[in-house]
Amino acid sequence: MPAGRGGPAVDPLVLTAIAAACRDRQRLRFDYRAHDDTETLRAVEPYRLVHTGRKWYLVAWDLDRGDWSTFRADRIKPRIPTGPRFMPRDLPEDDLSRYVSRRVDAALFHWRARVTVHKPAAELVQWMPAAVTVEAVDDRSCLVHAGAETPHVLAALIVSIDADFEVDAAPEVLSALRTIADRIISRPGGGGCDHVVGRPGAG
Repeated sequence: MPAGRGGPAVDPLVLTAIAAACRDRQRLRFDYRAHDDTETLRAVEPYRLVHTGRKWYLVAWDLDRGDWSTFRADRIKPRIPTGPRFMPRDLPEDDLSRYVSRRVDAALFHWRARVTVHKPAAELVQWMPAAVTVEAVDDRSCLVHAGAETPHVLAALIVSIDADFEVDAAPEVLSALRTIADRIISRPGGGGCDHVVGRPGAG
C-alpha cells in the first residue's frame, strides 16, 4: 500500500504496522522526522490512516501534547513492539479525510489570524472556505481560524465576513486590513473596519 503516484514513497511494512496498531487499539511509539529533519520520539494512540494530497497521514491522539495530531506516514519509523491497548476517544470530527485536509492546508499558510465574529457559527460555516476553521463560542458568536499566503489575501478574506468582528493577527495582517478599510472609506458612501485589534505587544 505505497503512497499515491507522485507522492512520497512509504514502506508498505510501515503502513501495515500503523494500520495494525489502529485496528488493535494499541499505543504506538515511533521516531518522527520533522520538515527540518529533526527527529523526536513520539507516543500516540493511533486511530486512522488517511490518504490526501498524494500523502498518507496518521490521525492520532498525541499522549505528550494531550491533543489530536496528524503525522505524515513517510516520516514515521515505528518502534516494535507496540504499547498497551487503549480505550477509544471521541474523534475530532466524523469526516477524518476533511479534518486532515483542512489541517494540512492550514499548515501551509504563512499568515494566520484568529477572528472573533459576532454571528452564530452555524450561519457562518455554510459559506466559509473548507480550510477555514469555525469554532462555536455561544449562540451569538464564534471564532474563525484562517490563513493565507499573503497578508493582503488574508485581510480580504476577513473583510468578506458579513458580521462585526475583532481580529488577532500579526501587524502585517492588521496593516493590510487598515489599507483595505482606508480605500473603502475614501470612496463615496464607503464604510470601514471598526474592530481591528492586534496581538498584545504586536505594536
